[in-house]
Amino acid sequence: CFFPGIVFIPGTSQLTAKDILYRLQASKAKCIITNDTLAPAVESVMPDCQFLKSKLIVAKGSRDGWLNLKELFAVTSADHKCVKTRSQDPMLIYFTSGSTGSPKMVVQSHSSYGIGFATSGRYWMNLTSSDIMWNTSDTGWVKSAWSSVFAPWICGSCVFVHNMPQFNPAIIAETLSRYLITAFCSAPTAYRMLVRHDLSSYKFMSLKHCLSGGEPLNPEVMAKWKIQTGLDIYEGYGQTETVTICANMKGMEIKPGSLGKAVPPYDVQIIDDHGAILPAGKEGNIAVRVQPTRPFCLFSEYFDNPEKTAASLCGNFYVTGDRGIMDEEGYVWFVGRADDIINSSGYRIGPFEVESALIQHPAVSESAVVSSPDPIRGEVVKAFIVLAPAFVSHCPEKLTHELQEHVKKVTAPYKYPRKVEFVQDLPKTATGKIQRKVLRNKEWGR
Repeated sequence: CFFPGIVFIPGTSQLTAKDILYRLQASKAKCIITNDTLAPAVESVMPDCQFLKSKLIVAKGSRDGWLNLKELFAVTSADHKCVKTRSQDPMLIYFTSGSTGSPKMVVQSHSSYGIGFATSGRYWMNLTSSDIMWNTSDTGWVKSAWSSVFAPWICGSCVFVHNMPQFNPAIIAETLSRYLITAFCSAPTAYRMLVRHDLSSYKFMSLKHCLSGGEPLNPEVMAKWKIQTGLDIYEGYGQTETVTICANMKGMEIKPGSLGKAVPPYDVQIIDDHGAILPAGKEGNIAVRVQPTRPFCLFSEYFDNPEKTAASLCGNFYVTGDRGIMDEEGYVWFVGRADDIINSSGYRIGPFEVESALIQHPAVSESAVVSSPDPIRGEVVKAFIVLAPAFVSHCPEKLTHELQEHVKKVTAPYKYPRKVEFVQDLPKTATGKIQRKVLRNKEWGR
């Protein structure tokens, strides 16, 4: 897509028909590429997609109404002309969840993603032309673009690909010991599972650099990994909008539990709600300076949403929406999210979308969805549900399972509430707004 100047939109394989329809309509996409598994879901929403013109499928055989991508590649001429794109022309769009409403569309340019990982690829991921990188992120997620495409590409590294439908600690350990993988990147959830697995029989002879991102990594997990493997885990922090903002980079002291220091060209500061820089040790908003010069690796805009784009700025800064503290040495420490986003195993989940799915079930009168602590995933989705009168006497266990399966079908499977609590009412403000913060604080013992 880069060479002909086509703007592409990565999507996870867990998208439902409803998710696909929203993305096709919101982006006004003219073409979709998928496989046999998701083709039926695409076909089911076709009558409502007035912008979609072409459907390409990656499969061994043919499918009515679809063009086979492999067959097209086989007859395509090797000669082509590249479109002359400018550095700020849009290159890709990622959908990212918000605390309210539907996912936002983050527009990245040919410079922000095209060369935006030059610094983090070299100094956080420590990649060179002799390295082999294995990143376990799903191809539809932004971390896959970071560590499986752009950073290795820019640094000239080899990418290791493993078709592993479900995370399995034994397979991970066996793969790391069997192949010449030098750099390994995975979510904190993966490391939590790995350190619970007996790694004593494995020898990671080639592995020399381990990375983590997507959510905060527990210092205890880092320590256990170091004991079992002799290797440090270099944690990084960023967003769909920013690429890598902070990281524990090679050569600097690692402070377990911190996000590290600002990655060039970013000037990262902790600011108050008015845009003023706060002193060291003071909690505030994690922000990136955009004045007088906007960093080239920052996103361009939220597509077709100037209000959201403007709201992301505060004075001279882009505000991440996360809260943090900076110490005297410039290390940033993550405190929590300023909004209600749930970050489970690195997947960002908006509570509104889960609540919208729940309310479609006749048993649900109203609900509130928040994060809840989990020893493996860091946090999981929990739903507080007020039942409709006709369902109050139903078996709680059976109803919980039914609601969980319902959410899996209505939205993506990873968004379903792993914890459910039935309550008589929900805490609300005087204006009737549900106070998720009260419920979240209860879950986290605050």
